[in-house]
Amino acid sequence: MFDLVTILGGAALVNNFVLVQLLGLCPFMGVSNRLATALPMGIATTFVITISTILTNILNNFLLIPYNIEFLRLVLFITVIASVVQLTERYIKYTSKLLHQMLGIYLPLITSNCAILGVVLTVADLSLIQSLAIGIGSAIGFTVVLVLFSGLRARLDEQSVPKAFRGAPIAFITVGMLALGFLGFKGMM
Repeated sequence: MFDLVTILGGAALVNNFVLVQLLGLCPFMGVSNRLATALPMGIATTFVITISTILTNILNNFLLIPYNIEFLRLVLFITVIASVVQLTERYIKYTSKLLHQMLGIYLPLITSNCAILGVVLTVADLSLIQSLAIGIGSAIGFTVVLVLFSGLRARLDEQSVPKAFRGAPIAFITVGMLALGFLGFKGMM
């Protein structure tokens, strides 16, 4: 049990896909302008990563490896991710049209979020429980970093930032500082 907690915490804090491997920066930078869109996007991404991790691990271990067709892994995993994203988008559109409009183009773009593909490819050969722990940890880490960065961007908008640093430059500097902060968790794990 302790190992699973360590894996979960390590995936969320120490080996954060956004801050360490720089995966998923497009939606990360795109929806982090407001907390009202960052949190729902993080929750949707958490759902997609979790379900995709389970499905791709099962397909990898019970279809691709036994039939020696691992060369189809990438195509199959992208198809699974796209299907889960479509189901998630339809659910959000059905339950909350306002939220669907707020997330806009970034919701279908979860399909091309390289963080999700990175997670499922990284954990494909692990056991289902290990894959699930890393998947959930990575998803929670993505959401935490997205919400934290959204709060930091909101505070930056209120500050007098030099003209040359407004917009993307100060955002990337802030991401770098956030990554340094998360690096401090490495000593704890």
